[in-house]
Amino acid sequence: MAIINSYKRDPAIKDNDVFIGTKYTNKQTVNYTAQSIADYLNINGKISISGQMSWKFVTSNKGIGTISFVNEGGDNTPFSNTTELILSTKDASTQDVTIFLNYLVNSYILLSRQNEINEFGHYKITSYQVTANPEFYKLTVVFVGGNGNLIKDSYYDMISFVLASNTDKTFVFTQTVPSTTWIVNHDLNKFPSVSIVNINNVSLYGEITYIDENNIQLEFTSGFAGKAYFN
Repeated sequence: MAIINSYKRDPAIKDNDVFIGTKYTNKQTVNYTAQSIADYLNINGKISISGQMSWKFVTSNKGIGTISFVNEGGDNTPFSNTTELILSTKDASTQDVTIFLNYLVNSYILLSRQNEINEFGHYKITSYQVTANPEFYKLTVVFVGGNGNLIKDSYYDMISFVLASNTDKTFVFTQTVPSTTWIVNHDLNKFPSVSIVNINNVSLYGEITYIDENNIQLEFTSGFAGKAYFN
């Protein structure tokens, strides 16, 4: 065998390039492609990316590291039609993700197919609940946007995800008829700060009641028309 440093050096690694290695189980010398090594690192989370989890989408025989539908099946289901998923409490790398996913309830995630950047679903998690089998949880989500379908036996990465445009959303409400009570639906999915002005752009103050993350009631001692700015 030639001395290793006598071989030509090739800085451009391609998917089908081959590496020589040894199987741990039987000490046999084998070949590994660059693609197979990359797949191993991606699927098993050997390259640490904070907050990233991976699962294999299956249509039957769910187990550790799998993601599936409640009644299984569902190959080629659009991301946009997905509202519930059954997740193993351990992802493909066998790390337990229960606590982290519980923390993400009411937050946004991106579920994307590995090696296919244009196939993804952007969701808001509304609940994460244990099933009859404690090794699996049901993830309930609301579709926000995305493209593509869930494909049988493909691997999917999940990360906490908020679009930059969603990090500082604002809303302007106009009250055209003088009133002592303004009911505002702002759809900002947060409890925003509020600034109020009358039709002459003079700042005024009132009692603010946060009904929920998307609705506010403003009450004043006397009725007037104007605007409310939410951010």
